[in-house]
Amino acid sequence: MAMVGVWAWVAWCGALALASPGVSSLRSSSLPTTSTRFLHRDFLLVGLARRKTRGSGVGTGITITSGSSSSPVEPIRPLLDLTSGTTGEPQVTPPLPLFDEAAPRNVSELTGNAAYLHCIVHNLGNRSVSWMRQRDLRIMTVGRYTYTTDQRFEVIHSPGSKDWILKIKYAQVRDSGNYECQVSTKPVKSYAVRLTVFAAPHAAIIGSPDMYVDMGSTINLTCVISHTPEPPDYIKWTHNGQPLQYDSPRGGITVVTERGNTTSGYLLIQDAKESDIGNYTCAPSNTAASTLRVHVLNGETPAAMQHNGTAFPPSQHPGLCALLLLLLLLLTGSTFTHGAVKDGDT
Repeated sequence: MAMVGVWAWVAWCGALALASPGVSSLRSSSLPTTSTRFLHRDFLLVGLARRKTRGSGVGTGITITSGSSSSPVEPIRPLLDLTSGTTGEPQVTPPLPLFDEAAPRNVSELTGNAAYLHCIVHNLGNRSVSWMRQRDLRIMTVGRYTYTTDQRFEVIHSPGSKDWILKIKYAQVRDSGNYECQVSTKPVKSYAVRLTVFAAPHAAIIGSPDMYVDMGSTINLTCVISHTPEPPDYIKWTHNGQPLQYDSPRGGITVVTERGNTTSGYLLIQDAKESDIGNYTCAPSNTAASTLRVHVLNGETPAAMQHNGTAFPPSQHPGLCALLLLLLLLLTGSTFTHGAVKDGDT
């Protein structure tokens, strides 16, 4: 058995020598036993397969399988290549930030209310969002931090949300203008929002507090609504606290509304009657009401004096009548005196 082990070791060395390029053959007579001949034949087959593969580069049809590959496993390519390599291979880069047009670009608010400017950003990543006022290029906020001493400004952002909201508490007319939502890309990407702050809305009937018209004439009332971010939805007219009945048997009542930056509402009442005397109120949907009192004069009352659309009967202003009478007396006295002096001279 010891001799068999020795000869097996010799056969192994011979197979290794045969596998090397410098050895061409190994004589079979050097293996004296049958068992070593079979072992020697197996090593010869292996060595022959290796030599033919190396010599001609053509496969022999013999496959040698082992527990591992003959070459290293290729590493998995990253999905995102954040380097600026120049290998010529396609680069996969993170998506760029994108503004969502769902955020309104024009915002209107009344003075004293809070104004909210929205900025919706997709694919922000690790970049920051800031708000800047265009008028003076002042940075108002960066991220969740406020960079102005005006404590009315603050940013609102909820975790997981894409909306970065600039809040202006107690908005004033001076806050009107353009604001930019900026993302810290190179170059900077921006989204402009225009804010318009209106003064307190106001409604007034031209000619208030009193208007005088003749019997049978047309009552023409004009209500002007100004300083509103948008026109009122409606204008309600009342007479002595009761809604006007446009389709009443009286007839001759017409209402016209012209909407715009300044909205005007017109109330026309034809053939004024004594029953039309009283308080007329213009009540817009978005501001306080305005009231005017209409007086209808019959033929026995002196005609009303008109000045800039407002009527003033003389009986309501006795002081004005006294002043006019005094002025007339002074002018008359001056004329008499001047005439007497001229007669004395002659």
